[in-house]
Amino acid sequence: VYRRSREQMPAREEEIENAFEEGVKPMFLNNPVQGLGDEKGWVKGIECIKMELAEPDASGRKRPVPIKGSEHVLDVDMVVMAIGQGPNPLLTSTTPDLELNERGNIVADEETGRTSKKGVFAGGDIVTGAATVILAMGAGKKAAESIDQYLKDDKW
Repeated sequence: VYRRSREQMPAREEEIENAFEEGVKPMFLNNPVQGLGDEKGWVKGIECIKMELAEPDASGRKRPVPIKGSEHVLDVDMVVMAIGQGPNPLLTSTTPDLELNERGNIVADEETGRTSKKGVFAGGDIVTGAATVILAMGAGKKAAESIDQYLKDDKW
């Protein structure tokens, strides 16, 4: 779900092609409004509104504006947000024993996601800086396997 057109996506062409190869079915000119969940807190849908492109904004891209009355709900059981965020500057003050690199990213083992703080694992953009969602998902999978092993044997 993306509020602009494919041509306006700031993603690299490689990322877009990889997503298509993985079976992603993009919904361009749609904007997520809110997540919808059940009584247990599980995601069940995303409320969206269709968009149209208007005059360019400060970025030079045409500005997406909502189309009144076009609200709709997508039934989902998982949401992966790819919104391009950087490291939280509070990391250094709240977790002084967590090693960070010069860019403020968490230093973690590439194969396991283990960090300098016992029991803390990290992967994706917080470790590598901005990269693809696919790479972040791969790092998450490796870290999940390591977390599972850590919880089983408590060895760091």
